[in-house]
Amino acid sequence: MSQSQHRIAVIGLGYVGLPLAVEFARKYPVIGFDINAGRIAELQQHSDNTLEVTSDALKEVIVGGAPDGKGLLCSNKLEDMASCNIYIVTVPTPVDKHNRPDLTPLYKASETVGKVLSKGDIVVYESTVYPGVTEDECVPVLEKVSGLKYNVDFFGGYSPERINPGDKQHTVTKIKKVTSGSNDEIAEVVDKLYSSIIVAGTHKASSIKVAEAAKVIENAQRDINIAFVNELAKIFNRMNIDTHDVLEAAGTKWNFLKFKPGLVGGHCIGVDPYYLAQKAQEVGYNPEIILAGRRMNDGMGGYIANEIVKLMIKRDITVKNAKVLMLGITFKENCPDVRNTKVVDIYKELLSYDINVTVYDPWANPEEVKHEYHINTTNTLPEGEKYDAVVLAVAHEEFISQDWKQHLKPGGLIYDVKGCLEKSVVDQRL
Repeated sequence: MSQSQHRIAVIGLGYVGLPLAVEFARKYPVIGFDINAGRIAELQQHSDNTLEVTSDALKEVIVGGAPDGKGLLCSNKLEDMASCNIYIVTVPTPVDKHNRPDLTPLYKASETVGKVLSKGDIVVYESTVYPGVTEDECVPVLEKVSGLKYNVDFFGGYSPERINPGDKQHTVTKIKKVTSGSNDEIAEVVDKLYSSIIVAGTHKASSIKVAEAAKVIENAQRDINIAFVNELAKIFNRMNIDTHDVLEAAGTKWNFLKFKPGLVGGHCIGVDPYYLAQKAQEVGYNPEIILAGRRMNDGMGGYIANEIVKLMIKRDITVKNAKVLMLGITFKENCPDVRNTKVVDIYKELLSYDINVTVYDPWANPEEVKHEYHINTTNTLPEGEKYDAVVLAVAHEEFISQDWKQHLKPGGLIYDVKGCLEKSVVDQRL
């Protein structure tokens, strides 16, 4: 299959799929498929509520009809994908309430692709999974629905996403991409496909399972490192030592890894280690360090809330019915994504003390937060209100230069979860 013959379908137009579809559409005919009709309508109006792709970029590539040349057609109609010969699946891979991998979106996407799969087609998965999911879980669905045989009639690949939501420097084409294929010939086709748009280059892994494993350990490694500094923060707080000062001093050594304490949420670092842990347990190994890191990081929201309450008590602030202003609800700064945000854990723990919490986040969609977490939020700072405490939970750029003392009652306090405010104006940092 020559590159001039590529007709690409990207299944799932979220934080991962849309930027990828836009970049491919600059060189190839692309169908962007999503089951959410509202999302398709929004994109057809050149608007992206994830804020990953600009309106101008969408106007450049989106076309009105099925593309016969390069360009992007956004659709929720299965028949629009029927002429494609490369399918790239970018649906999310969450965990359930028991932190077990939920492969439902992958199964459903595989069923969808299977309905339009033809001989010679290639299906590439980008969703983060544990090693073996592509070939052991997804391929059988493709075979069953399509009636075609893997590596005979159709082929597979895996190229893990490396999107960093909210990061306008490390965009999809500027991050080196791992690629793989179900045989040597297909691996070369997949690698050349991504090489045609990824200016940072590609790395062709030796197998699909190697590529899957590489992705899942990227985030597990970060999770463990953050868990380590979170544990340090708990230790140093008991010793009345500023953790950020310690990390700044230690960071002067050339090989010291510069991680900061904090909340670990979102759909990658806070989720992916559970996928690796699940597979490890299936093969008879109990992953002690990975799960210990997860326990540490999952408990940080409650820990922070209790530190805030202890500080209020020391200040003789009446805890019951106290007023707290929470700055931020998204899982990371300068990004509207609220999936798996651990700020919610701080909020819920403060509520358990009968504290009145106002959540202000100019980036988050209040309707989405209400739907996901049953929490009322506001995009505008309430005027004239004074609070017993201000808690900076997310380092949005709008928060960093503000004078938050003016919003405090006499004797009120500022707690900086992110360590991004001037030390002189903060009463305590994590």
